[in-house]
Amino acid sequence: MQDAHSSCEGFILKLVFDAEKTLERLVAERKVRAVAWAGGYGTENAWGGSEPTFVTFERGILSPHVESRAGVTVHRFPYESLEAWRDWDQARQDAPLSMLATSRVAYDPTGHYGRIQRTLWTLSDEKRAAHREELLTRGLDRLTTARRDLARPGHGVPEQIQCLILARSVALEDLYPALLTHIHAWPEFEIRLPHAWRAASGLRFPKAVYHLDGLYGFGGEDEARKVLLATRGLGLVAQEKRARAAFQAGYYDGSVRYLRDEAARTHGGDVSNWGHLSAAKRDKLSTLLGLTRSPLGPTALHLAGQLLEDAREGR
Repeated sequence: MQDAHSSCEGFILKLVFDAEKTLERLVAERKVRAVAWAGGYGTENAWGGSEPTFVTFERGILSPHVESRAGVTVHRFPYESLEAWRDWDQARQDAPLSMLATSRVAYDPTGHYGRIQRTLWTLSDEKRAAHREELLTRGLDRLTTARRDLARPGHGVPEQIQCLILARSVALEDLYPALLTHIHAWPEFEIRLPHAWRAASGLRFPKAVYHLDGLYGFGGEDEARKVLLATRGLGLVAQEKRARAAFQAGYYDGSVRYLRDEAARTHGGDVSNWGHLSAAKRDKLSTLLGLTRSPLGPTALHLAGQLLEDAREGR
């Protein structure tokens, strides 16, 4: 037991060292014009599975990309975006708003990163309302497209599952951020979800949080254990490791949310090919995706649509 404890302490110390060295290296690079910490690592919201994450803006980069090495993740963006996103109308089109708003600036010689953050945290009521409407409209448009393409009579099991996956995506990417505009907050997209959305939105929007839980089919520790076991043999080694860290920290529903979304992202081809999968693989994916615990097909789309309308009306 002592050896395990010492090993864990050694790993944490190495992670801290690697993160600090990464920060030093990034700041020293001439092409890097801004650096910030992102996520919960190093904050009061940190937990056992928090990973050092940085956001950088660099000259010579043509498009955003993500790099991970030795447990440290770096989200790299072109320097031109650092200048463009000082303008709210530009930022709301293509910037990772939540990441920028909630990150902690470590290096910002031009002051542009700080200006972006001030803009995001001081939006007027009118701008927040307009942003909320954009999110809700985008979500409703996605649901309308899904009803047309996936929920017509004659469609089979793959389309039923795809409807659920789309409904979850709308809830996570459109509904949840829209709800938080009411309290002038920005989403957290770490593995702590849904705990974070319950804490931020639950008191004001209990109906939405309850139905979001239903869309994901959460079931506490027992369901998390089943989902973790179902990852075996499906090429989700890295995801299982991260989800297990969340499980061990007590974020049971967080680990389930993460694995359900990762399974949908990495196994979309298997969902489309559902009828040709082996029975064993179908069973594993069914458990991973929570197909017996969540609404499928038009029912999932209807539920997500109702939540979007409730959010629009402030219910």
